Amino acid sequence: MNKMFVIAQMEQAHTDAIALGLSLAKSLNKQAEVFAYTYAYLTGSDCDNPRLAGVAQKALMTQRERQLQQHLDSLDAEDVPLHVIWSKYLFEHACDHSARHGFDLMVKAVHHADYYLPTDWQLIRHTKMPLLLLTNNPLNNGNTTLISIDLGTSHPAKQRLNDAVIANGKQLAKATGTQLHVAYVLRIPQIVRDMDILDINALVKKAYAEHKQKIADIGIDSDCMHIISGEPELCLFELACRLKSQFFVIGARQRQGLLGRIIGNTAESILGRMRSNVLVVPAEE
Repeated sequence: MNKMFVIAQMEQAHTDAIALGLSLAKSLNKQAEVFAYTYAYLTGSDCDNPRLAGVAQKALMTQRERQLQQHLDSLDAEDVPLHVIWSKYLFEHACDHSARHGFDLMVKAVHHADYYLPTDWQLIRHTKMPLLLLTNNPLNNGNTTLISIDLGTSHPAKQRLNDAVIANGKQLAKATGTQLHVAYVLRIPQIVRDMDILDINALVKKAYAEHKQKIADIGIDSDCMHIISGEPELCLFELACRLKSQFFVIGARQRQGLLGRIIGNTAESILGRMRSNVLVVPAEE
């Protein structure tokens, strides 16, 4: 284990996943390998003639490999293994290969600073290891790592996911020299808040008192623990913006099939707004 799966950025991407991934791998004492995915729809004679199609495919892969090797050389990382993969669906190969070959962290650049592409969502839904999605959005230029946990859960699987999020958040904060902050959201729908039938401040104070020992076990300063009320996707986005969080760490239970379509996934609604670099920690279902 202790291997990092770095997905090379596409051309014209705004974030250099290779440079940032290799720097992070050094801080985490992980062995990095770079995987570059390429694919093109071949039309006309290239499509009809298998030999010509093969020549075109090889030429594209060779060109991509040459470009990335030059980039690795410029980073004094010429010894880092580089793999160029011809694949239409990046997530299928990345998730399968990384799981079978002992990787424990995947790193990928977000192509657009303001939203994820379908490939990013597929990785989030299928990865079996922590996935770090990098962006250079100006909203994340602070010196904090914010993690989101559910202190109120009694479900064993969710408690294990909490532990994994905390462990990964601490490791990331230490490696990047950022200050660790922890958030717990008391889920209160806006309609209930608007009715003004609950004493929100009293609920927050009660939550701090109830989870005093759990907070102490995390080992953070009191001003770095945030218990807030409302809808998670809004509360966490606002908190991350206020802290200008460089990294945001969240656990994800990857519901599949009909259950996922009906119930949805809270993590996905949160990630749809987030502008920090995001570390998604999948649950061990």
